Amino acid sequence: MNSTILKIAAKPIAILQLLLSIYLLLKGHNEPGGGFIGGLIAASAFILIAMAFRVEAALAWMKAPPLFWTGIGLLLSVSSGMTAWIVGKPFLTGVWGWEIRIPIFGKLKFGTPLFFDIGVYLVVVGIATMIVFSLLEMEEA
Repeated sequence: MNSTILKIAAKPIAILQLLLSIYLLLKGHNEPGGGFIGGLIAASAFILIAMAFRVEAALAWMKAPPLFWTGIGLLLSVSSGMTAWIVGKPFLTGVWGWEIRIPIFGKLKFGTPLFFDIGVYLVVVGIATMIVFSLLEMEEA
């Protein structure tokens, strides 16, 4: 797409989308939101960059290909579920560590559910961008 307005607005909007996605990820593992919706918003930021500047620019923003993020996310989600086995609980049982108070987020509890949400976030970012990037590359060809 060759739009001057889109090229000017894409980077600041993408940065805001990425910040919002991280907020929803961290806030949502105890409330509505979480890894899935945060991942969709992050993926839309990378897709916006791809539409404004080409897929190569979006891949540069992502620092690794979408398949890498999908794999890391799956590994993190499965390993967070297996952590419960180590302490003698059923698979995917939440194991909580500690909690801290962060000014914008409030109380943030650290445990396996947070790491599971981060894994879901990365899987959604990887899959959504992989699908849309392949469609955009077909369109460019």
